[in-house]
Amino acid sequence: MQQQGANILGSLLPLIIIFAIFYFLIIRPQQQQAKKHKEMVNNLKKGDKIVTSGGIIAEVVKNEEDFIKAKIDDNTEVKIDKSFIAKKLKS
Repeated sequence: MQQQGANILGSLLPLIIIFAIFYFLIIRPQQQQAKKHKEMVNNLKKGDKIVTSGGIIAEVVKNEEDFIKAKIDDNTEVKIDKSFIAKKLKS
């Protein structure tokens, strides 16, 4: 019986190690990046310049719950889903 328990542990150990490597090299960095992006988007304020994932550069007019109201031109304002904001431009 003791031998059988060691065999099971020996066969599961490589899978556990592969999962741990997968978690620390892929899953965890993605979670940290998503958290950082969400924090950046939630901290946007009026006057900040942003770039959307489509490449449009706009100025934040209002930060709403799910959307950002942004000004592209003097007479053009759009609502942008927060998940489509790629980055904030440095002022």
